[in-house]
This record gives sequence, structure tokens and C-alpha cells, in this order.
Amino acid sequence: MAFEQIENLRILKEAEEIADKIWDEVIVWNYFAKDSIGKQLVKAADSIGANIVESQGRFHPKDAINFLYISRGSLKETKYWLKRATNRKLLTMDTCDKFIDRINNLAPQLNAFIKNQQKRKSNTNKLTNQQTNKLTNYVL
Repeated sequence: MAFEQIENLRILKEAEEIADKIWDEVIVWNYFAKDSIGKQLVKAADSIGANIVESQGRFHPKDAINFLYISRGSLKETKYWLKRATNRKLLTMDTCDKFIDRINNLAPQLNAFIKNQQKRKSNTNKLTNQQTNKLTNYVL
């Protein structure tokens, strides 16, 4: 797989768009709603993309995978806050459903991205084992 700029990843673009659309909804709420549910919802939505980006800044695949797991947790947290906002009449059911559909579509993409990183980890471990074997043979 060729190196791709993080900004060009479809999964990141989708996470950013979801977060920006959520911001657009929350920004018009009253102070109490923004200060309670709004901040939590925006932070959870922003965390999806932020952790994808941070994963790509990590050298070790295991670190990258951990940040992607955090991103996946943020997907679930965002859904939770969307439902809270809907139950409290801050979002319409239709708006909530549209966001949840987008999040549900993003989840398998994120899982595939995690699997890709796990393969990278596996390949890194194979190289390390091959290098260790060569070194062992050289020393013996």
C-alpha cells in the first residue's frame, strides 16, 4: 500500500464532516444545552477524527491501533450523546437518525482501517523476527 497523506483518507474526511455538521447543530442551542450535552457531543465527534490522525503519527503499529480503538469508542460515545440530545428535544429524530446512519457507515470503514494496521503490525513483527534470526546466525 502506497503512503497516503492523512488528510486525503476518506475515513478522516467523513469523520471531519460528521463533526462539523454536529457543531452546526449544537452552536445554535441555548447556553445550558451547549454547556452540558453540547460540549460532550462535540468533543466526542471531534475525537473520532482526532484519534485517527494521531494514530497515523505513531511509529509503532500497536500505538496506532490503540488510537484507532479510542476513535471507535468515540463513535459509540457520539451516538450516545446524539440520543440524549434527541430525548431532550435538542435534535429532531430525523436529524439524529441521519447522524447515526453516517456513524454506522463509518464504523465498518474504521474497523477495516484497524485491520489494515494490524496487518502492518504483523508484517513489522515478521521483519523483526527475520532480522533477529539473521543476527543470531551471524553471531553463531
